[in-house]
Amino acid sequence: MKLKLIFVILIAMMTAPAAFAQKKSDKSSATTKAEQATHRRIVYDLAEGDTARYTSLMRQLNNIKRGWPDAQIEVVVHGKALHLLVTDKTKQAAAIKALQEKGVQFVACENTMQVQKVSKNQLSPGVPTVPMGIGEIIMKQDDGWGYIKF
Repeated sequence: MKLKLIFVILIAMMTAPAAFAQKKSDKSSATTKAEQATHRRIVYDLAEGDTARYTSLMRQLNNIKRGWPDAQIEVVVHGKALHLLVTDKTKQAAAIKALQEKGVQFVACENTMQVQKVSKNQLSPGVPTVPMGIGEIIMKQDDGWGYIKF
């Protein structure tokens, strides 16, 4: 009888740390998910020159900021989409300004600007440039940003 009691106690002692570790791990996992929800970082890849797509993008960005007001969002504009950020060519200036006020950052690719002969002073106010649009996207992904091709 004593042997059975010792055996049961020994098993209980061996399984208790595993159960405790599981509970601790679950708590850590929940914390991580909560932290992720408040630190969303999203990079958009915009290269198509489609004005209907721009309208859809503005709506989507507003929806994200409404659902996750603290989300960091960067829209990397390159290729045929560059006209979205050129003051004299865009029809989205008001929408871009409103989104910038909510913290959305639109950036222009300098390589594309050079090919299309667009200077920095032709860009909408508050639009910074990056040397290489694709490079910017890759660096954001390396830093853990979510990627959306638009």
